[in-house]
Amino acid sequence: MRLIFMGTPDFAVPSLERLLADGHTVSLVVTQPDKPVGRKQILTPPAVKVCALTHGLPVYQPASMRTEEAYNRLAQENADAIIVVAYGKILPRSILDLTPGGCINVHGSLLPRYRGAAPVQWAVLNGDAESGVTTMQLDEGVDTGDILLMSRRPLGDTVTGGELFDLLAADGAELLSRTLAELAAGTLKPTPQTDDCACYASMLDKCMCPLDWQKPARTLHNQVRGMNPWPVATCRVDGKCMKVYSTRVGDATTAAPGTVVAVAPLTVACGDGNTLILEEIQAEGSRRMAAADYLRGHPIDPGTVLE
Repeated sequence: MRLIFMGTPDFAVPSLERLLADGHTVSLVVTQPDKPVGRKQILTPPAVKVCALTHGLPVYQPASMRTEEAYNRLAQENADAIIVVAYGKILPRSILDLTPGGCINVHGSLLPRYRGAAPVQWAVLNGDAESGVTTMQLDEGVDTGDILLMSRRPLGDTVTGGELFDLLAADGAELLSRTLAELAAGTLKPTPQTDDCACYASMLDKCMCPLDWQKPARTLHNQVRGMNPWPVATCRVDGKCMKVYSTRVGDATTAAPGTVVAVAPLTVACGDGNTLILEEIQAEGSRRMAAADYLRGHPIDPGTVLE
């Protein structure tokens, strides 16, 4: 098939590479403009652009898809379909209807659950038992189009948002391959979404980082997993910020929430009468390390209350 591919972050890269491996012709790659990154604000291309250039594919980076110029640029490709994977912008009706196959999207959740910008991380934050990917026919809503195919994956108790991101990126590429094969064979059966269990997965924000020790230990454990590798859960020790990358739920305690009840391992009381064991941390001005390694040089006394 002759395809236009639209995507921006590294989540979309496996899908682009799978299209090429399957023998499809990707005549144009559309991605968002290069952006300043890091403290030095170095202008950096999106991961999809880097991949496209590696394969010698033409790249188009419009500031908006709602212009006549953007429409004309895509229209001249005479594509059979447009593939959209984490592009990052809602497409106008003119683009949705541009090709015979419409716009086929790979979304990192089991729709209609987790429509929106951060579906992968919210599955972990909420402690879901499973996650997955969905291919759908895009419409003008936010992830509300007809479902094409779906792939499920059990979600373990230790998997982080970053780890699930990588797993679903690979699953999405495989599901996209199956979807296009069924499209070519004429066997796809679109299923309209319902609003049962539908919810919106908003972007993560640094204001979500602080651990509230009044909450249950399991809730805090899921917060740590879901916010790893970004923006990372935090607490404060003696007034200084400490990032928390890895935890596990401990045993019951009668101590007040936030109290360090043991240091081997570093164990903190939570609001439900259980404890949270901090396994990997990064203190202010230090590197990321196992909590046990940090405590050898920076003791924290039992009874200390974490903010």
